Amino acid sequence: MCDMNLVSLLLPAAGASPATATGALSLIWLAVALPLASFAILLIAGKAADSWGHWLGIAASAASFVVVFAAWIQMLGLDASQRVLDTTVYRWVAVPGFTVDLAMRVDPLSITFLLLVTFVGTLIHIYSVGYMHEDPERRKFFAYLNFFVASMLLLVLGNSYLVLFVGWEGVGLASYLLISFWNQVPANATAGKKAFLMNRVGDMGMLIAMMLMFANFGTVSFDGVDQAVAGASTGVLTAIGIFLLVAACGKSAQFPLQAWLGDAMAGPTPVSALIHAATMVTAGVYLMVRSGAIYGAAPTAQLLVAIVGAITVVFGAIIGSAKDDMKKVLAASTMSQIGYMMLAAGLGPVGAAFAIFHLVTHGFFKANLFLGAGSVMHAMDGDVDMRHFGGLRKYMPITWATFLCGYLAIIGFPFLSGYFSKDRIIEAAFTGTGAAPWIFGLITLGVAGLTAFYMSRLFFMIFHGSERFSTTGQNARHPHEAPASMYVPQIILAIGSLLLGGVLYYTGFIGWLAPAIGEVEEGTPVLPPIVITIVTLLAVALGVGIAWVMYMNHDVLAEVPAGNALTVAARHDLYQDAVNEALVLAPGVTLMTAVSAADQFAVDGTVEGVAKGSGLLGKLLARFQNGYTRSYAGYMVGGVFIALVIIVATVA
Repeated sequence: MCDMNLVSLLLPAAGASPATATGALSLIWLAVALPLASFAILLIAGKAADSWGHWLGIAASAASFVVVFAAWIQMLGLDASQRVLDTTVYRWVAVPGFTVDLAMRVDPLSITFLLLVTFVGTLIHIYSVGYMHEDPERRKFFAYLNFFVASMLLLVLGNSYLVLFVGWEGVGLASYLLISFWNQVPANATAGKKAFLMNRVGDMGMLIAMMLMFANFGTVSFDGVDQAVAGASTGVLTAIGIFLLVAACGKSAQFPLQAWLGDAMAGPTPVSALIHAATMVTAGVYLMVRSGAIYGAAPTAQLLVAIVGAITVVFGAIIGSAKDDMKKVLAASTMSQIGYMMLAAGLGPVGAAFAIFHLVTHGFFKANLFLGAGSVMHAMDGDVDMRHFGGLRKYMPITWATFLCGYLAIIGFPFLSGYFSKDRIIEAAFTGTGAAPWIFGLITLGVAGLTAFYMSRLFFMIFHGSERFSTTGQNARHPHEAPASMYVPQIILAIGSLLLGGVLYYTGFIGWLAPAIGEVEEGTPVLPPIVITIVTLLAVALGVGIAWVMYMNHDVLAEVPAGNALTVAARHDLYQDAVNEALVLAPGVTLMTAVSAADQFAVDGTVEGVAKGSGLLGKLLARFQNGYTRSYAGYMVGGVFIALVIIVATVA
């Protein structure tokens, strides 16, 4: 049995039942309905909406943000104990012994995600007007963006795992549609299928977890599950926690289900920004934090969450240090940064709060960086290879300045967003007993230095050093600044990259989350916090310094240089695809081949054998039914003769 005090600490609003939402909070369902309606209109209208569809897409996302903003303002006026509210849209499932309402849970955790998704999502919509200007399917692209936003909002608003799962699947479908948007290129279509199928593996974990909840608790609602935790066995809770972790690994590209994320860069750059900053990959972190009561009572499952995060944070940083494709460097960076959040979520309530803190700041500076990369692609004819750039600062000063803000924020430059959020995770990792704080702490500390290295490498190779492209001749390039629809969102995100971390830190963001995730009681790190901060900054400085020597003081090679075994492995994503093929794909193909052979020779063979036997028997009987009178007379004589022989033999 678990500790009742720990469970009550993790229950929303000190274990109280959620209040019923009123006012703007009761209309929160409109945040989902508006982009969903826009998605339907844009698809139904077809080409008739080509000239105005993108504006409707932007309006729907912006209107959703207005609804969320109004709800947030109303929530700020409530006492902390009243900030967990539910609003029911309709009764969804009603069968004997089991009912599920399509209901929305509005609390500080969900409203934080809503603000991030709608605000950053709207900026990405605006950016897409210029980025997709010449695409003939722009209207469809905006429809899919709206569907993506609506699905993510439903995911974080559901008040049960089943409603969450509907949004979860919607996000998976939207990612498939957007990653493979330019599916006329076979590689893009393959990338979309890869993301879709790998996420289905994670989704099975979610389904099994819900089955275990229903079998043991009779409910899949957040309140019902949280209240049942106190009376559940540790084994059941551990199993549920592990399967929820499998689901999170698929959606958030965590080890061992991370192989799809790099290939997802096949989609248009705004898609990459939306996936990495505000929607898909953050869903797994949300699931871990929302399920805090389960993990608080299942320490083994909670430790596994931290271990998975620790592995992934290193995995992504190593890959990011070796890639030449700037979007894949940023993808590896996301994998690593989400690893930080997962590791933090595995440290309990204090880590969960810091995970969400870093998720919010990361949403701004990662969207900023991806949109900056898109502007570079726009200026360089779609090229993504950093070895072909250099010296772009003088051609693209706005993109350089905004990218600089995101770069400094992610490496944890003092008093910028990453400094306040990521460094708190490092500090939390050094908190605990035994060997764990030293292992987790040193991993996060080392990766902080690696992050500074690969992000400096990215920044220097793109914007500084000598120009590695020609502005004259047949292959001339003419780099230029992006239109206002693209650089204005970058400027807004750059401001967030600089200031948001400090604003959230000094306005008590961690305390704001308490009604949803429990009161945060920070422990004492094994090293003094000031020492951790100083060592972290030294690691960052070392990473920047090494990148400066390698990529600012020396010419960047036009060809991929020979490297050691680790470098070669990193360029091949640490052979994650080869491992998946060897451990999963090849055995799966072998098994399916064997099953197919068994089906062909056993099942089909038996059926076909009966058919062939019947055919042969028919042919044999047909010989006796030939239509000749003399044959029938002969059969009769033969029959009489056999009968007489039998009679004589019997009498004798």
